[in-house]
Amino acid sequence: MKMKREDVRNIAIIAHVDHGKTTLVDQLLRQSGVFRVGQEVQERVMDSNDIERERGITILSKNTAVFYKDTKINIIDTPGHADFGGEVERVLKMVNGVVLVVDAYEGPMPQTKFVLQKALELDLSVIVCINKVDRPEARPSEVIDETLELMMDLDASDEQLDCPFIFASARGGFARYEMEDDNMDMSPLFETIIKHTPAPEGDPDADTQVLISTIDYNEFVGRIGIGKVDNGGLKVNQECVLVNHHDPDKFKKIKIGKLYEFDGLKRVEVQQASVGSIVAISGIADIHIGDTICSPDHPEAIPFQKISEPTIAMYFMVNDSPLAGQEGKFITSRHLRDRLFRELNTDVSLRVEETDSADCFKVSGRGELHLSVLIENMRREGFEFAVSKAEVLYRYDERNRKLEPMELAYVDVPEEYTGVVIQKLTSRKGALQGMSQAAGGYSRLEFSIPSRGLIGYRGDFMTDTNGNGILNTIFDEYAEYKGDLFYRQTGSLIAFEAGEAITYGLFNAQERGTLFIGPGTRVYSGMVVGQSPKAEDIEINVCKTKKLTNTRSSSADEALKLTPPKIMSLEQALDFIDTDELLEVTPESLRIRKKILDPTMRKRASFKK
Repeated sequence: MKMKREDVRNIAIIAHVDHGKTTLVDQLLRQSGVFRVGQEVQERVMDSNDIERERGITILSKNTAVFYKDTKINIIDTPGHADFGGEVERVLKMVNGVVLVVDAYEGPMPQTKFVLQKALELDLSVIVCINKVDRPEARPSEVIDETLELMMDLDASDEQLDCPFIFASARGGFARYEMEDDNMDMSPLFETIIKHTPAPEGDPDADTQVLISTIDYNEFVGRIGIGKVDNGGLKVNQECVLVNHHDPDKFKKIKIGKLYEFDGLKRVEVQQASVGSIVAISGIADIHIGDTICSPDHPEAIPFQKISEPTIAMYFMVNDSPLAGQEGKFITSRHLRDRLFRELNTDVSLRVEETDSADCFKVSGRGELHLSVLIENMRREGFEFAVSKAEVLYRYDERNRKLEPMELAYVDVPEEYTGVVIQKLTSRKGALQGMSQAAGGYSRLEFSIPSRGLIGYRGDFMTDTNGNGILNTIFDEYAEYKGDLFYRQTGSLIAFEAGEAITYGLFNAQERGTLFIGPGTRVYSGMVVGQSPKAEDIEINVCKTKKLTNTRSSSADEALKLTPPKIMSLEQALDFIDTDELLEVTPESLRIRKKILDPTMRKRASFKK
């Protein structure tokens, strides 16, 4: 017989990027007494990864739990970026309700729509939290109307439309039922979660069913499966079987090694878990996302939605440049292969395929950001490798027509920059779908654009709008191929010979374009050292030294003034490279190079095209 477990609530915090999910979880942890008095706690404590902290974005969903009065609230903090949408899709299976965080100024954004749609499809209860109400430009009443409009557009049920609204400031540490209230803590949000989120339901006497929604990985214990106990119970040393809804042949006998529940930021070892508990299980080597742990008597898999397919791919290969193997710790194809396949343990949206060459792997993901985070993680771990230009994954329909992934791009820019943005995006095969006035002198543009049209655009966009624009994209559908596209209007400055860059050589070279290197940088033939304003590539000699003569001119001893080089970040370098170039990634350097280093061979290859 099914029963409700009233002492537990399972919720996920969902929102668009930068609307304050992680900061809100911080406050809930603080005010529920997870941290002892006087304990030093860093901001955004849930963002545990270095890259997450530096960029201020959440990449992996995190589990935590707090106690409020007598109720345990399991909270899942989710990413806001569309590239990590795979994380959001699967964790929603573990919860009974969501807290939708919406910025009191920006209102609902593209990613708000994406995550809310997923929650409504799974029929989850919704609590809307209007965050940042203490901002001077906040407009909470308009944002409520915009959120309700969005829910109607997404065909929400009457119960879902009747959701409670809470006004909060995660940074200020308060939540209110009404804007006029003067409450100064988070208790209204806690109360609303307990009152409006349904308690988890299940049959404690039925056969065990636990759906694995997330995989964590630990060097010491290996794979850790995280999921919710839907029916029955789990005990340490219990004999179970692993089955999978999408893989009917999977049937594996297992034994529960160690069982954990979440308490604050810690995992606490328990001997058993009952219906509605979110648990972590270690000691099962072959556990994957979407697997169901069942009792051997009645093995029945729980359906699990297919994760959205990747839309973009890059080739990862062993670095074979003249400077290879000097800075990295892991440089062989075996190291590269093991690391990429290990990433699959925790990232469901990633695909890794072997190619004809043993030194090259095709890695597909949800977007440029998704893959650049993987590259950044690998270089920090001491890997050295090369990557190619991102390319989109095409499909073919039943009539053999070429289809390509399309994205919806929402652009918020000050009105004076709308012209240049429209011009740039239409030249990249974008079609303007709508244009409206947003608050504060901004215009909101909506484009339908091929995914490949956005590759390499973000850098240009920030330049064109003087850093004032906001660009959000979300995958829409596969549509018919829109025709060829030229990624880059400018050529590259290519080093002519190997050696060390010298001030004299660079001084002469800087007239030809923008340099990426300074004096003392080691270069080799075929390495890209700058950007040419013209469309064709130019070969230059940056190692050229000044010839000494016995006649001196009056200007000979004047100091040579160099323009500071343009130092590119990883994203900018990935944006910049063209289809005939590679990016050489080492723990210390990022070098752009031509695929074919030899100038004669390169010329021949260009004639063959």
